[in-house]
Amino acid sequence: MARAERPLSPHLQVYRWYFTMALSIGHRVSGVGLALGLVLLTWWLLALASGPEAFATVQAVMHSWFGVLVLFAYTFVLFYHLANGVRHLAWDMGYGFELPTAIASGIAVLVFAGAMTVLVWLVIAIAG
Repeated sequence: MARAERPLSPHLQVYRWYFTMALSIGHRVSGVGLALGLVLLTWWLLALASGPEAFATVQAVMHSWFGVLVLFAYTFVLFYHLANGVRHLAWDMGYGFELPTAIASGIAVLVFAGAMTVLVWLVIAIAG
């Protein structure tokens, strides 16, 4: 017996991507990135407790170009998730749903995350 053709559920390829949708997905991805970053923090803390040789190994990895890139990205993810979390909190209270406000707050999230990342790394460069 032939089965009737049923419509398929829409997929991401069907939807038109828009700015606030991308920021919302980015918020979820940044949460995963923060959780994965805890593995690095745990590695660093275990190396610190294990002695100078283990700590020197971790420090060498973190001071390599790849380690610095990972730490820079982690800093951006941290500030992005923080700012977007505040934005979501405002939405939970019923504010900012108008499209121009949602777009402006999304731009503010990206500007804040970028500016704070650069500021933190400038302070690290000056202090170090």
